[in-house]
Amino acid sequence: MTDMINAGIVGASGYTGGELMRLLLNHPYVNIETATSRRLSGEAVSDTHKHLRGLVDIEFEDLSPEDIRGRCDVVFVAVPHGTAMNIVPELIDDNTKVIDLSADYRLKTSVFEQVYNMEHVDPRDAVFGLVELHPEVKDESFVANPGCYPTGAILSAAPLTAAKLLKMAIFDSKSGITGAGINPTMVSHYPNMAENVQAYKLTTHRHREEILQELNRLDNAFTDVNFTPHVVPSIRGILTTAHLFTKEKMSLEDVRGLYHEFYKNKPFVRVVDDIPSLSAVKGSNFCDIGFEVDANTGRVVVVSAIDNLVKGASGQAIQNMNLMCGFDETTGLRIAATSP
Repeated sequence: MTDMINAGIVGASGYTGGELMRLLLNHPYVNIETATSRRLSGEAVSDTHKHLRGLVDIEFEDLSPEDIRGRCDVVFVAVPHGTAMNIVPELIDDNTKVIDLSADYRLKTSVFEQVYNMEHVDPRDAVFGLVELHPEVKDESFVANPGCYPTGAILSAAPLTAAKLLKMAIFDSKSGITGAGINPTMVSHYPNMAENVQAYKLTTHRHREEILQELNRLDNAFTDVNFTPHVVPSIRGILTTAHLFTKEKMSLEDVRGLYHEFYKNKPFVRVVDDIPSLSAVKGSNFCDIGFEVDANTGRVVVVSAIDNLVKGASGQAIQNMNLMCGFDETTGLRIAATSP
């Protein structure tokens, strides 16, 4: 019988904190020990996360990192970028495993400082926690959870990149509004979002650097990455259409064989024969990938679909935790999507 572990969530009042708790309730070996929020300290977690009523009977706490370490075997850090780097160093010790869901440790320090225009006060290396590409997660005590856009984009292009077949990639991603976080903005204001699609940061989105970093690790000669995000009037999900220009023309059978082989032992990537949809992954940790080949141009069009709050954030963090703590990768995460 596997021993129970205690989990803590730092910054638990947002969407990712609520989703972590929803998913951890299904985990047979995890006890949710603490959920922190300075602003909501002393208030019931279920007063903020109403979907957890009758399921999570704890209050938000305002704890020091030392107190969190003393009570938890694993800690999820779900705070904004620029904040995590001040917390993580005080959480890591020989007994506590840490998964950071912010952007602070995903990139090399010099790249982070350039992209986010701030000094990094804790320039330590961390494994990029995309389990499908980084099985070494299992040997780590600290992991940087990937961003939501990069997860769908990287997985859509990884097999072709690893085979050294990719010449140029253009990623067009559409995200549900929860990707903007729990605090309302003018973008997420209903009259501005309903019946609308908003493109933003057409050539300068920070997540491009994560996509480039990981694809370049698969093929160090590959650098031609283009990424444009959009927000759509959907609550959850990211649909990425990747236009992948290959060095040689490929048949549909060639591409299908390459993707099936690359992901054959990856339980949360489903290579499908039709076009992926958000409704087929909503609420789940799956990434669905489908494709067509344009025989005239040498272009492979790959579509990936993920739930931005699950495979794009909290579910992926638990997937990392499972490997770090010696559990089966799928423990607590084999949950079907909530279709329709």
